[in-house]
Amino acid sequence: MSSGTFISFEGIDGAGKSTHIARVADLFRQAGRAVVLTREPGGTPLSEKLRELVLHEAMDPLTEALLMFAARREHLVQVIEPALARGDVVLCDRFTDATFAYQGGGRGFDWQVLAQLERMVQQRPVDDATTAQAGHTPEASHTPHARHAREGEYPYLWQPDLTVWFDLDPLIAAERLASARVPDKFESQPAEFFAAVRAGYAKRQAEMPGRFARIDAAQSMEAVGADVSRIVNDWLQRSAA
Repeated sequence: MSSGTFISFEGIDGAGKSTHIARVADLFRQAGRAVVLTREPGGTPLSEKLRELVLHEAMDPLTEALLMFAARREHLVQVIEPALARGDVVLCDRFTDATFAYQGGGRGFDWQVLAQLERMVQQRPVDDATTAQAGHTPEASHTPHARHAREGEYPYLWQPDLTVWFDLDPLIAAERLASARVPDKFESQPAEFFAAVRAGYAKRQAEMPGRFARIDAAQSMEAVGADVSRIVNDWLQRSAA
């Protein structure tokens, strides 16, 4: 059973995730932990190729969702699962919540189809499923990275232990990104798209409140950084109890 720590960072571009992910990495390294910094879509050579397709090529919404989950499967198998098995800290710039937010919220793609793909791609190993069938819930057994799906369905899925959501008004995000770089196909979407993405994140948080921590990313960088440090430290104290 894995003993590592899996933290994801979510939010639309312009919310300031990258700066604070680096700071969290420093926090863990100072505590003597090995840290794996990664991202989605991406994280492996194949997943990075799929990332380029998803970010820059026009495609059918189902094709887009399938490519996201194909990249995620490779990422899980090649990077995340081995790192957690070693006891490392995995800090991931976006994970499955982004697919629900962007494809489910922004694109309006069927939420239940995304949930089916999530269960297919993120099933835990058989030994964890056996533990679940014996009547142990993730919360009761303090098993990291395991979360319930619907009752009677794949009881254990790979999920982050903690998800830090940098919530930001899309108009503020657009102002921050105005001269930052050439936008990809998602960043080029109108404000209405990102309002729907934001609503998708909120829906996902409502479905899995136990691992979500929302931060007001419109604050100053210092205030956001203080919130991130507090959230991570509080989570570490709770998980060690």
